[in-house]
Amino acid sequence: MKQLRIRTLAGLFLVAGVLSWAGARLWDSIGTLPRVPLAAPIVLAVIAVILLATALSIRARLRAQRERRPGAKGVDPLMAARALVFGQASALVAALVAGLYGGTGAFLLEHLDVPARRDQAIYAGFSVLTGIAVIAAALFLERVCKLPEDDDEDHGGAAPAA
Repeated sequence: MKQLRIRTLAGLFLVAGVLSWAGARLWDSIGTLPRVPLAAPIVLAVIAVILLATALSIRARLRAQRERRPGAKGVDPLMAARALVFGQASALVAALVAGLYGGTGAFLLEHLDVPARRDQAIYAGFSVLTGIAVIAAALFLERVCKLPEDDDEDHGGAAPAA
């Protein structure tokens, strides 16, 4: 499984942000801009907490297994792989969603004198922050689940002479 790249996540965030900002300007000129839901930062925060709790649980189990503690439960490789896939998918979606709300929030910064738009800008800002928290938790989970490197791969793949 390939590692997440911060450049990819940052690119998704920026592209989604620019498109969202442009879309918000266009939509506002045509009609009323859709509201930023209050549930957006809450849902992203819940996902970040789940990812962080999973990473801490796997890390504690791996540490107990490494230290050979009596009664230590091992980590099921399939469960770790599923957690990793969930983390990577969450990070990609969070980068898109944070970019979407970041672009909308950037547009709303021009209209902070209107109380309703100010509230929407605050919700959008919290959505960006919790989206970044999801990405950070996913990267931490990925780091916890990373397998140690094989020494054989470091030698350039040349077979030893017999």
